[in-house]
Amino acid sequence: MLETLERFFKLKENGTNVRTEFIAGLATFMTMAYIIFVNPGILSAAGMPAEGVFVATILAAVLGTLCMAFITNYPFALASGMGLNTFFAYTIVGQMGLSWQVALGLVFLEGILFIIISVLPVREKIVNAIPMSVKTGISAGIGLFIAFIGLQNAGLTVDNPETLVELGKIGTGPFIALAGLIIIAILQSRKVKGSILYGIIASTILAFIFNVEVAPGVPIRETYQGIVALPNFAPWKDILFKLDLRGALQIGAIGAMISLLFVDMFDTVGTVVGVAQQADYLDEKGELPKAGKVLLADAIGTTGGALFGTSTVTTYVESAAGVGAGGRTGLTGVFVSLFFILALFFQPLVSLIPAVATAPALIIVGAMMITNMAKLDWNDFTEVFPAFITMVFMPFTYSIANGIALGFIVYPFVKLATGKGKEVNWLAYLLGVFSVLYLYVYGTFR
Repeated sequence: MLETLERFFKLKENGTNVRTEFIAGLATFMTMAYIIFVNPGILSAAGMPAEGVFVATILAAVLGTLCMAFITNYPFALASGMGLNTFFAYTIVGQMGLSWQVALGLVFLEGILFIIISVLPVREKIVNAIPMSVKTGISAGIGLFIAFIGLQNAGLTVDNPETLVELGKIGTGPFIALAGLIIIAILQSRKVKGSILYGIIASTILAFIFNVEVAPGVPIRETYQGIVALPNFAPWKDILFKLDLRGALQIGAIGAMISLLFVDMFDTVGTVVGVAQQADYLDEKGELPKAGKVLLADAIGTTGGALFGTSTVTTYVESAAGVGAGGRTGLTGVFVSLFFILALFFQPLVSLIPAVATAPALIIVGAMMITNMAKLDWNDFTEVFPAFITMVFMPFTYSIANGIALGFIVYPFVKLATGKGKEVNWLAYLLGVFSVLYLYVYGTFR
């Protein structure tokens, strides 16, 4: 069995082993397991049964992640995308007044279109046309973004109406998050494999011991409902294959599909490039081998997810947690998928992992990803400035897609303005134009 895994996933060639891939898979799963509970809550606002979406979310994650594992042999995990699910529920259904069945139809058509584009290698050329400085900015920006999310989840960063953010009160929850952060940092400094996973486990145990609140007035011990529970598939049947393709093809829905295309493309490309750079997958030209296959797996996940009954499936930035734990092959994704399947039966146990336990992992991974800025040519400001814009606008606008779009616009503009326009790939100019269009469609220029 081990020899088969070694041969298929080329573990030794990638400097890893089954144990490391297992730990990486568990680390990735634990940092993205929140989607199992968050996604049903968001899509239920669109009128979908939360219990059914719970099942659909898990199965779509399994489908997309396994496709990624076997098609690309990369340790990228997929699930219903945050941001895309809120667009689904609150914009397409809430503001536009379309039914959730039509919204699922739009997601399905988007996935089909992405499959076609991926097979034609258009998306691969797009990924490889991104300038290296912007790729560096994407990676560092994602690092800042997920670190910012981690700080919020830990309660270390809170809202302030005057300054937007401020340091939160160091109560029990934030203290546990800080303890987990220190544990991971020490283990990481000592090069202990699985340090992120150990930190999550330690923080969860501390949270249970001190009975921290996982919601206002809800201590973690009160959420304990056992360890194992049989999954309820009955509500899932109410959303399985319920997409409305005819409604999705109406003229009034085209704008929503275009928005889904832009947001999904920029989010996916940004995440893939950022995590790939963290895993040292980019070649000497800054290009990602098998980029087309990566994007094909992503598109299949979206298409299958729509059939199962969930919003757009995309590559998860939390995959960086697995990469940080040493994951280097598709076997990481296989283990992630197994944990998702187990989550169907271990829902009570999975739900015990609080945000203060996963927050340190996000902060540490963010710190690891920001180091990619060292790869910039700091003597060429036409390279530094686009990377900087890409990086800072991700956390400051709370959108990976916005940071990428602005980076795509700034890079060719700065090069042209300084007489270096010939250094820019023609596709990079096209990406700049599409980025302007994306920001217009998304509402930024209105």
